[in-house]
Amino acid sequence: MLKKKETLNETEKEKLKELQTVAPELIAVYQTKEKLRDIFESEITGDEAFWKIVEWTESSYKYFPKSCQTIKRWIDEILAYFDNRTTQGAVEEINQKIKLIKRRAYGLTNFDNFRRRVLLNWHFC
Repeated sequence: MLKKKETLNETEKEKLKELQTVAPELIAVYQTKEKLRDIFESEITGDEAFWKIVEWTESSYKYFPKSCQTIKRWIDEILAYFDNRTTQGAVEEINQKIKLIKRRAYGLTNFDNFRRRVLLNWHFC
């Protein structure tokens, strides 16, 4: 259910077909998720993406209410992806590493040591 439809092997495709008869609602959720992924995979402009995303949120609210609300809140940032096809993945990785260092250093009070650890890890990114 989490894999892209293009990367499913034959066994997984068969399982999806079986699910269609047992749990059609679950297949509808999977197809809805794939429709959103298809929007991001397509070569469209930000304006075209806006209308497709609006349409997706309106038709998908039943299955993904929190995701639809988040998309509406962050629509400008999401549409920026279609202009450059870049994400904030590198920044998020750095933030996660800093959080990990903070967790490991819990209880230590020397800020200079914390700063050195962050800079040392950032240097090796």
